Amino acid sequence: MLRVGLTGGIGSGKSEVSGRLAARGAVVIDADALAREVVEPGTPGLAEVVAEFGEEVLTAEGALDRPRLGEIVFSDPDRLARLNAIVHPRVGARSEELMAAAPPEAVLVYDVPLLVENGLQELYDVVVVVDAPEEDRVRRLTGNRGMPEDQARARIAAQASREERLAAADIVVDNSGTREELDARVAGLWQELELRAAVKRAEEAGDGAPRG
Repeated sequence: MLRVGLTGGIGSGKSEVSGRLAARGAVVIDADALAREVVEPGTPGLAEVVAEFGEEVLTAEGALDRPRLGEIVFSDPDRLARLNAIVHPRVGARSEELMAAAPPEAVLVYDVPLLVENGLQELYDVVVVVDAPEEDRVRRLTGNRGMPEDQARARIAAQASREERLAAADIVVDNSGTREELDARVAGLWQELELRAAVKRAEEAGDGAPRG
C-alpha cells in the first residue's frame, strides 16, 4: 500500500485533485469529510465542541454552525488549537479504521488540509502539495464559496505559509491554470503514484534486494 499525503492551502483546489485521483482508482480518505462526521448532531465530538465554545456555535436545528465557529477560531490561535484538540484525535481514529478496510495494494490518498501544520509528513510515503498563488485562492474563496474577503485572508493566514508547504512536498501540483491543465497534471501525478506503488510492492516482495 502506497500512502500519499495530499495537502494544500484553503482555496488551492486540493479537493479537485483528490476527486480526480479517486476517479482514477485511488482510495481517498478525506480529513475534511471526517472532521464533519465526528461532530455531527448526537456525537460526543459535537458535545465537546459545545462545551468549549458555547451553544452559540449551534444552528437552530442543533447542528454545528460552521461559519460562526470559523469566525471564532480563525482569528484566535488559542481557540483554534482547542478546537483541533477536540477534532483531530477523532479524525485520526476514523482514518485508521478506513485505512484498515482498504485493499492491501491500494494507492491510499489522505486528503489532509493541515498536514504541514501538524508535522505529519513522516506518516506518508510521498507528500503531494496542491499549489496556487494566494490571490487566486482568495478569488476562489470569495467567488465560489461566497466567503467575505477578510475571512478568506484570515483562514489563509491561519495555515502554513506557501513556502512551508512547498518545502514539505515530494511532488507539487500547480493549480494556477485551467481545469484542462489540472486534468493533465493529475494524469501525470497518477502515473507517478502508480509507479511508486509498483516499486514499493517489488521492494516488499524482495525483488529489490541487492544482487551479488
